Amino acid sequence: MKSQYTFEQLLAIMHKLRAPGGCPWDAEQTHESLTRYLLEETYEVIEAIDEKSPQHLKEELGDLLLQPVFHAAIAEEAGDFTIGDVISTLCDKLIRRHPHVFGDDEIKDSNQQIENWEKIKKIEKGNERPSALSGVPEHLPALLKAHKISEKASRVGFDWEHADQVFAKVMEELHEFEEAWAGGNPVRMEDELGDLLFAIVNMGRFLSLNPEEALRKTIKRFQKRFSFVEEELLRQGVPMQNASLEVMDELWERAKNIERNG
Repeated sequence: MKSQYTFEQLLAIMHKLRAPGGCPWDAEQTHESLTRYLLEETYEVIEAIDEKSPQHLKEELGDLLLQPVFHAAIAEEAGDFTIGDVISTLCDKLIRRHPHVFGDDEIKDSNQQIENWEKIKKIEKGNERPSALSGVPEHLPALLKAHKISEKASRVGFDWEHADQVFAKVMEELHEFEEAWAGGNPVRMEDELGDLLFAIVNMGRFLSLNPEEALRKTIKRFQKRFSFVEEELLRQGVPMQNASLEVMDELWERAKNIERNG
């Protein structure tokens, strides 16, 4: 189906919403006030991808697209830059960081491209990023941030050689957390829990597993199984707080079996 509107018309709609006589709420927004929506829309796109619904994904991508258009409109009003400048900057970056596509360089695989990308970024940033760990956004979710930091450390050789070494590190940190728990010191327990989580993140990275995605999917499975237990107990007329742990565990295992059997 042919689109009814163009990108230029989207920009015109945005400017009209912000102009005198437009929408008061849109006119009041700033870069700072929109931050929460940028994050929310990103996660809603991820949810649509999980659902494997093209219609839902189309809608959520539109909501996400609104965010850079909105920010660019605010910046243009302040005389900082326009959406055209944003697009030009992006195109320049993509061409510059893909010399094997737009130049004469050759690469063997995607891993080599990642290395080239990082080298080009380092040249571009110069002294802005003196550390190999620089460039990781401060406000990333903790698991994702740990993954990216350990990934950067790995690129300069700060890494294990074999998976069994990573597993050993996880067990070492688990043992140290157990010792801290036995000692009853909350500060040390928190430190050791952080070390354990970081070791698990490293294990995931070493095995090419994204810990943020893994945990997000586990949470979703937990919610689904928990809802099954709630609904079954409700069907039996038993309030959840009155059900025994044995009954709830039996229902939980039934929910897991239903998942496994499709």
